[in-house]
Amino acid sequence: MSKVVSAADAAARIPDDAVLTVSSSSSLGCPDLVLRAIGERFDAEAHPRNITSLHPIAAGDMYGVKGMDHLAKDGLLTRVLAGSYPSGPSSFEMPEIWKMIVEDRVAAYNVPSGILFDMHREAAARRPGVLTKIGLETFVDPIREGCAMNDQGAAAPIVSRVEFAGDTWLHFPNVVPNVCILRATTADERGNLTYEHEGAYLGGLEQAICVRNHGGLVIAQVERVTAAGSLRPHDVRVPGHLVDLVVVDPDQKQTCETPYDPAISGQVMRPWDSFALTEHSVEKVIARRAAQELRVGMTANLGFGISAMVPRILLEEGHPEAVTWAIEQGAVGGVPLTGFAFGCASNADAFVPSPQQFIYFQGAGFDMSFLSFLEVDVEGNVNVSKLGKKPYLTAGCGGFVDITAQARHIVFSGLFEAGARIDLSDDGVKVLERGRFTKMVETVEHVTFAGRRARAQGQNVLYVTERCVIRLTENGLVATEIMPGIDAQADIVAASDGRVTIAENATLMPKTLLSEGPMRLAL
Repeated sequence: MSKVVSAADAAARIPDDAVLTVSSSSSLGCPDLVLRAIGERFDAEAHPRNITSLHPIAAGDMYGVKGMDHLAKDGLLTRVLAGSYPSGPSSFEMPEIWKMIVEDRVAAYNVPSGILFDMHREAAARRPGVLTKIGLETFVDPIREGCAMNDQGAAAPIVSRVEFAGDTWLHFPNVVPNVCILRATTADERGNLTYEHEGAYLGGLEQAICVRNHGGLVIAQVERVTAAGSLRPHDVRVPGHLVDLVVVDPDQKQTCETPYDPAISGQVMRPWDSFALTEHSVEKVIARRAAQELRVGMTANLGFGISAMVPRILLEEGHPEAVTWAIEQGAVGGVPLTGFAFGCASNADAFVPSPQQFIYFQGAGFDMSFLSFLEVDVEGNVNVSKLGKKPYLTAGCGGFVDITAQARHIVFSGLFEAGARIDLSDDGVKVLERGRFTKMVETVEHVTFAGRRARAQGQNVLYVTERCVIRLTENGLVATEIMPGIDAQADIVAASDGRVTIAENATLMPKTLLSEGPMRLAL
């Protein structure tokens, strides 16, 4: 009997009160046709109702793939746990899911992506939930928000602090999904799935196992169907005995704004000189200084924003393979991509399923992490996960908490002030006009990274800006390197209202960071 059905038929199988788990990363791997069919069924029939949806990484974007926005309807969606949410510029209209969250029409939670994957693993094995130190003293911890994003979320806690074996842990009880919606490239007639056109495996296998172990429904969206027995067993990432229904969408996008690029799925390798280099800018200067922390042979993790420029700095400097990059969607090696293709990589050595990548991150097996910041406070806390005035400008925490919880060496990059007018020349950086506000605040709006806990664990933490390099010390934020052209007292101490001090032995950063040509980086 064929497993192939229409998207509408698949949506009709989802019961009221279901707990859906969706495999995706923005548009990468997003089963958008099935999600759209669920929303359309609700519009026509007022079913399914009272859905809980789980999204280890965001489903959909703000550029044409609606993803979880298809589910953002009163009566359909009552609870959502997501590692991240669709995000974009303030010039765009706020996504419907964000409207529901800020208007308190759905119980909403921002749960670190790795913990959400852990929750699937523990529920699949019928163990009593996740016991972890990831997120202690951050917004994840119930001493703060406990992952809740609004009043409805806060009224129904999903995490508690517990004492176990003489130590303090966070406990996430199981949230057991009974419907899984994932995406692959090809299904055979038995439902075996391969991912040859995908830019990542994400967590589809683990999510399907979890649902199957609890007798639920697994729906796979694919680009095409082939005959039974025609797929190589080594290529099958999700075996057919886990899959109930197959929905075909020949027009599914590979990722945001990208119908298909064989370099993203590792089917071709790009020449190193085919990658666009970063244009000369203040942000590039910051990325260059961050890159100086690297050494040949390191493995480094990479986040969004200025940090995403660091691999292009290495390309420009002639070191394309000096460092192995590892990103949360699963690519290892090659060059992580920027812009609409963020979360993908070209010339990767391997694609690791996201749940296993997060085990690696949580245990801090990598040498260094490059991440960005929205704001930093006097304790060294970092916020990347919440902007109260424009919430959809940030996607939430994603894998940030998992990555930084125990990382040995972290480099946060960002601008010292918002909206400052800066003159950049070969001789230095000059602040021509103060910004609207400093990023160095007294208390961050949301603690995505806990500075006090980092100091207690002996983590090495740097904050790289266009004005200075700041180190997290027992005495707070101390600028140890000053950019040429910067007035330390006016542009750093006064501009931060005294929250950043200057080290007595502070050094001048090299002018090679400022040149338009390569800076002759030696690793």
